[in-house]
Amino acid sequence: MSSATSTFRRERWAWGSASAGIVVVGLLAVLALRPTFFYIDDTASGAVGNWLQLGRLLREGQFVPIVLHQWMAGNYPVEGQGGLWNPVQMAINFIAPSVDNLSLLAAAVKIGFAVVLALGVYRVALVYGARPAWAAVAAASAPFAGFTLFFEQPSWVTSLIGMAWVIQAWASAVRYVRGQSGPIPVFVFLYLAISVGYVHAALMAGVTAGAVMIGEYIHTRQLWPSLRLAAVSVAAAACGAVTFLPGVLSSAVTWRTGQEGTLNDNFLTAPWSETITASIPSAVTSIESWAGETTTAPVTYIAWFLVPILAFVGWQRATSSFKELSAPAILLVFLLLFTAGPSDIGQIRWPARLLPFVAVVALIIVVTLVSRFGTTRPARPRIVAAVTITVILVLRAMSSGPQFASRHLMWGLLVVALGAVVLVLAMRRDQRVAAALLMVLVIPIALYQVGNYVPVLSSWALPTSQSEARDEFPDFDGTTLQLGTRTLTDTPSSGTKGTDNLPWRSQVYGNYAKDLDLDYVNAYTPVGHQKFAGLLCMEYDGSTCASALQSVFNTDLYTGRTFADLMLLDRVTVQKTQFPSLQNFAVPPGWHWVPAPKSSGDQIAVLERIDGPISAQQGTVSATVNATATPVSSSSNHEEVTVSSPAGGSVVFARLAWPGYTASLNGQPLTVQGLGGTFVYVDLPAGTTDAALEITFRPPGQRLGLAGMAFGIVLLAVMVGENIRRRRRDQGAGASPTTTVSL
Repeated sequence: MSSATSTFRRERWAWGSASAGIVVVGLLAVLALRPTFFYIDDTASGAVGNWLQLGRLLREGQFVPIVLHQWMAGNYPVEGQGGLWNPVQMAINFIAPSVDNLSLLAAAVKIGFAVVLALGVYRVALVYGARPAWAAVAAASAPFAGFTLFFEQPSWVTSLIGMAWVIQAWASAVRYVRGQSGPIPVFVFLYLAISVGYVHAALMAGVTAGAVMIGEYIHTRQLWPSLRLAAVSVAAAACGAVTFLPGVLSSAVTWRTGQEGTLNDNFLTAPWSETITASIPSAVTSIESWAGETTTAPVTYIAWFLVPILAFVGWQRATSSFKELSAPAILLVFLLLFTAGPSDIGQIRWPARLLPFVAVVALIIVVTLVSRFGTTRPARPRIVAAVTITVILVLRAMSSGPQFASRHLMWGLLVVALGAVVLVLAMRRDQRVAAALLMVLVIPIALYQVGNYVPVLSSWALPTSQSEARDEFPDFDGTTLQLGTRTLTDTPSSGTKGTDNLPWRSQVYGNYAKDLDLDYVNAYTPVGHQKFAGLLCMEYDGSTCASALQSVFNTDLYTGRTFADLMLLDRVTVQKTQFPSLQNFAVPPGWHWVPAPKSSGDQIAVLERIDGPISAQQGTVSATVNATATPVSSSSNHEEVTVSSPAGGSVVFARLAWPGYTASLNGQPLTVQGLGGTFVYVDLPAGTTDAALEITFRPPGQRLGLAGMAFGIVLLAVMVGENIRRRRRDQGAGASPTTTVSL
């Protein structure tokens, strides 16, 4: 290896490491400023609880689990976002139960994937010709772009993870098409992006691969390299299909049914005019979100230098690179069109979720242009142009957020001043010094934004310690149904853990019961089950309505049992705020009120079975009609019962009637039905005597998904073989291998 090559390698690794270091230091500084910044909304209420429960199940040897007592929230294959087929997510799940501080767990995972994202941006910028210093600027800036900082870092961790893998796949795809790498890295990153289970990541994996195919063909006019990438992409998609098939094939019974149309209600859509202020750190936006019609946080911010620095690009020379940069250009056009709406395209909704990709692509394009075609000559008109651009940005920021006019003006002046410093460094010293300053400035700007703007998404003020949460919560055994609604609890963003007004000593919403490792029906679900949700008017976070108390004790006409009996409930806890007149409630036979634990702060009333828990019984048979049933064996996915029914009857199970259940009687198939569309039951033929009834659950599409995975692996093996043969052929023909250095 020549000394020049060695020096080049060291430079690339040094700048890549520096960008990763800036990301880590910056996010640790954010964590120090706001210790629970990474643990709010969906991260606290959904993702971390899933990591904990899936980790416990994984340690027990359950790889594709369904958790029966959680009913509509326990079908993890349908949920899709548990990473059941993603080895990296499986490792996170496996480790999670051993980490007591859940806020630090979430922060560690997010910082780790922010580094993966940054290094992916760095690699992409390098393959398009950016110098290492400028590639590092884009890499350090990407995890701190506004939407990423205020939506994904605090809450939408699955989106962050998916984007990190997609960007890594992008870099490897370009290298593969250009013959600088093999098919395995592309396949691995694409598969990891798809198997995260986040539909927007899967969408962008396909769009990015397609853009690279088209862009590289435009650049080289060679079709076969793009076809090779297409084959590897198909292999990854085939292997990842098992992640989405259960959800798609179960959608008819979930909340997702009927979402096949297209509409635009402007919720989380980002018109192009909203991205004009991408270089003003204080600019808020008129994008409608949960914060209202104006999202009062700089969610469209990308980097303070991004737009003004375009004045220092030699555009006449840059036109020579347009073909080479056609893939990023295609991506940017797609993203701008997509994020502008409509708000719902079937089950793909809220297009502003792709604003982080807009930021990444814009950063890559800009640093590549500046790195390759940056110039200060003639200086005066370029400086005037940069200042003029900044003035326009400030005026646009003032129109979106006039209440922050003084902030916008301050940042306009700072952008001009900082830009002047960077320009002087670039002209009189070295562009690498200017790039280093741009990287370092990422941190104070992020701290300013986090310190001066409240989170867009809500903080549930959940306890961050597993052990402390369990110590303060009643140790309810058996299966518990909670009746109450989160909107009637005091969980302000400024709430303090452990104060008496917070519900977390007696109530569970979201996936808090998973933090506690208790068996509650209530849990977080993005998909739901229409019939079960209708039975208790249960919402995505486990909240229920005021009629649920009566509904759960209504009697099913066919079985003569209450729904509480059919669910094998041991206990019902009732939020007193929602049910202020409990003294008028007629307690059902077999149940009685028991004193609520002192730790509950008089927030709940507790209704339990007089004869004690029944959920611990073997098996899940909850009712029979003209039949007897004796349990033989039972697991979450399989159950065997010995049944008799001389005149014909039915056996009902405390299992939600998800698609995927099959039954057999002495080896002969039986039809599985849904009692009221909710409870699994089978009809037994007359003359049944001591017969073996077996119930099996297999996620719909799993066999097809496994077949697709086998096909994908075979196709990948073919492409690996093709790559080896091609390299040997090139070497045999005396071709000089291209010297490449990869990160």
